[in-house]
Amino acid sequence: MERESVFPSVPSLTSAVDAYRTCEFVTLGRSGTPVAWPTAVARRPDGTFLLTTSLAFAQKALNVRRDGRVGLLFSDPTGSGLDPAPQVFVAGRARCPDEIMTGPQGAEDYWRMLFERQPHSRAYLSAPMRPLMQWYYLRLLITVEPERVVVREPLAELWPGGSSAAVTGTEALPGAAQLGRFPTAVLAARDAAGAPLLARTRPRPVPAGYLVDVPPDCAVERGPATLLVHRHDEALNHMYNASVRGDLRRTEAGWMLVPSAVVEPMGSGRPTDALRVLRHTKRSTDRYLERRGLRRPKVQWDGFRALATPGAGGTGAPDGLDGTGRADAAGERTP
Repeated sequence: MERESVFPSVPSLTSAVDAYRTCEFVTLGRSGTPVAWPTAVARRPDGTFLLTTSLAFAQKALNVRRDGRVGLLFSDPTGSGLDPAPQVFVAGRARCPDEIMTGPQGAEDYWRMLFERQPHSRAYLSAPMRPLMQWYYLRLLITVEPERVVVREPLAELWPGGSSAAVTGTEALPGAAQLGRFPTAVLAARDAAGAPLLARTRPRPVPAGYLVDVPPDCAVERGPATLLVHRHDEALNHMYNASVRGDLRRTEAGWMLVPSAVVEPMGSGRPTDALRVLRHTKRSTDRYLERRGLRRPKVQWDGFRALATPGAGGTGAPDGLDGTGRADAAGERTP
């Protein structure tokens, strides 16, 4: 029996979602904190959404396995060509098998899309780059089944542009420097049932925190929350993201995030950031494998190269692979 998709088959809506280069993806951390990061996503014909994450940044996959409630927000139209660009929020359930994908099988359309939209990533497949970028191609697949879809007004109609004015006494707030570089941010919070919600808003700094407006369809509750800012250019390059974490509270002036910490996973632009990130990816990948008693599997380079080459056909399965892009037991497990 075919599953009926909750995602509406409205051509204008599906084409808009397909045009977005990234979305904001929120999962629930171990403490219940909603944590959002930007990611590429592919909509499948059955109405589900496919995301992937490398072993080096597997936290979102671990969160999904613990609590499958997630949300996607399509709100940054950079590179999409959309004008106007409706915002689309998708609430749903996610699943992520503990199967390490070493090749593109099962996600061919996703990788074709990524190589087309992010042409500089093709260089990661070159022989000199392979030792440094092997971690990038060891992936976990996350499938999201939509349960609710909300369409919101384009950003340009909500906020004509410009950043919030600085307020004296807010310079020392955690996240002031990061949020101050962006006209808007994405609020990740929870509803009364503890499910994650997302809404793009314009944080307004006050001495105690950041006042945020939320749309009527976003029934947030007091509790842990985050503000995400991120950017990329039209070719999905020159990326930056930061997360300001804290507690969302109701005040006389409205909802306010009281910040407590800032996370910049890719650094803040210092010359040493690239080296630090590469070291992190190696350690995190090794840790994920070691905890499962696995050796680092071989990447199916030829399979990825075939999809990165315009007009190329399908891929075969090299020795040591079972034809699904997963490393077989002999290739993965320690003796």
